[in-house]
Amino acid sequence: MTPIIRTHAVRAATLAALTLLAACGPAKKSVFPPSLSLQEVHAKPGGTWHVTLRVRNNSYGGMAFDRFQGTLTVGQLGGVLLDAKIDQDIPSFAADVTQLDILPTPDMARALAALAAKGSAGTLPYTIEGRITGTPEQEDKPRSFEVHGKDWLSPVPGIADTYR
Repeated sequence: MTPIIRTHAVRAATLAALTLLAACGPAKKSVFPPSLSLQEVHAKPGGTWHVTLRVRNNSYGGMAFDRFQGTLTVGQLGGVLLDAKIDQDIPSFAADVTQLDILPTPDMARALAALAAKGSAGTLPYTIEGRITGTPEQEDKPRSFEVHGKDWLSPVPGIADTYR
């Protein structure tokens, strides 16, 4: 065998080995922290708020979300602890909602009532911070992700005591 043929044979064998090695396992999908926001807040009689949380999966693969634990702060007022069991599989780059009832602080309830008095022109800032637990589709163990969400609540025209 001449040196040129031997060099080509070694290159071909190396290329074939690398191709076989690359085909052995699935491609690893990138996992990024999800995002969390309030989709809707409904002030119920008796003072409780019915909160709809929107969970968005920002990863290239699906994720099974288990639980969110954190704090909801409205305006510059003290926060309320949130503990939501999610139990949802959310596909890549998709979102879904989970609902929970909370008891706001008296200051938060007054701030929301003042917002309702302003009508649809009023806004109230909110912040959600905490940790969400989820298991990416190619992994066996759950991961905990830190999440931060900031936005504004406004009254929904025509639907009393409802804010988005």
